[in-house]
Amino acid sequence: MFADRAKIIIKSGKGGNGHVSFRREKYVPNGGPDGGDGGKGGDVIFQIDEGMNTLSDYRYKRKFSAQSGEEGGKKNCHGKNGTDLILKVPEGTVIKDAESGKVIADMSGENRQQTILKGGRGGLGNQHFATSTMQAPKYAQPGQEAIEIEVLLELKVIADVGLVGFPNVGKSTLLSRVTNAQPKIANYHFTTLSPNLGVVDMDGGKGFVIADIPGLIEGASEGVGLGHEFLRHIERTKVMIHMVDAASTEGRDPIADIHAINKELEAYNPDLLKKPQVIAANKIDAFYGDSNEVLDALRAEFEDQNIKIFPISAVSGQGLKELLYHVSGLLENMDDTPIIYEPEFDPSLNFFKDEAYTIEIADDGAYVVEGPKIDKMFGYTNIDSEKGFLFFQKFLKEQGILKELEEMGIQEGDTVRMYGNEFDYYK
Repeated sequence: MFADRAKIIIKSGKGGNGHVSFRREKYVPNGGPDGGDGGKGGDVIFQIDEGMNTLSDYRYKRKFSAQSGEEGGKKNCHGKNGTDLILKVPEGTVIKDAESGKVIADMSGENRQQTILKGGRGGLGNQHFATSTMQAPKYAQPGQEAIEIEVLLELKVIADVGLVGFPNVGKSTLLSRVTNAQPKIANYHFTTLSPNLGVVDMDGGKGFVIADIPGLIEGASEGVGLGHEFLRHIERTKVMIHMVDAASTEGRDPIADIHAINKELEAYNPDLLKKPQVIAANKIDAFYGDSNEVLDALRAEFEDQNIKIFPISAVSGQGLKELLYHVSGLLENMDDTPIIYEPEFDPSLNFFKDEAYTIEIADDGAYVVEGPKIDKMFGYTNIDSEKGFLFFQKFLKEQGILKELEEMGIQEGDTVRMYGNEFDYYK
């Protein structure tokens, strides 16, 4: 079966611990500390794979972990970094935090690869903690913990035009005739199981991508049948073609079908009804003359709503040219920027919220800020970059650390020590 949703657990690699050791060589009886740093844990990276079109790889395996960093060694040997974990997904996959439902990343457009979880920073070896008063430190820093979260993967098909309609109205036949797609075509009374995409080639290079969205049924927005699983694919489309059976060969009422589908679209996301709509009245080859009662009723019902009706035959090709040129014209007057979902959630920032920190005044007068929250913030922030340093300053302010330092009496020029780094305090 087509898989367009998956819920998985991802975990970055833990940072390797720093090492405690001392030089022990002939003629060097009192060698100094030489413990190496731990290796960095592997990142969890999502990458678009052009050859994938489903999330079926994630249906039967739920947990994915990057490799942890190795511990540092003696003689200043740095521990080996953990191998990154690269998870491949089809274009159009939206990664959400499973708990909050907020978007972490949208693997679409130019976003071909993105690091979702950063591996833990390796701990410092004891060589870093030697001072004039402590020349043989027996302490090394532990590696940072890994981040583990549950994410929801949702595949939202990227197409300019969405082809919607009840089962067996001829959508697959139309797609196979006007594009290079090759959907399975038969007299199904249920629904196609997966969205089919095809490219419509127009004169002047003004082609567009059209998607046959699987047949919807009433109650789809409430999760009835398969419809709810496929409504999300309509979100990225810019124009919708309602396809109906103008010959009523199945005994259905096309007007009632259009209203039923629009009701489901509105229930799922009211913004969907703001998209331009076109009606393709199919199977005109099955009745005599240029019109019938169904076409007349469609025109009376929808033309006043600025929705054009195009009588077509997906089998013979009659009327298709007019339909496609009209849709192309609608797209030409619309913003061609792809619909991309903006990030709303940063797992790294969320990981260390609500965790404690302490502020103490050291013997040398420095203000020492410690705790899991501080360790994690430094592990996932590159303060050597301008962007990273700005985030560092924002973090100190938002967490109330600056305010607490001021309440403790810190003055300009005083030293603040965090995670092995020293800073001079200035307002």
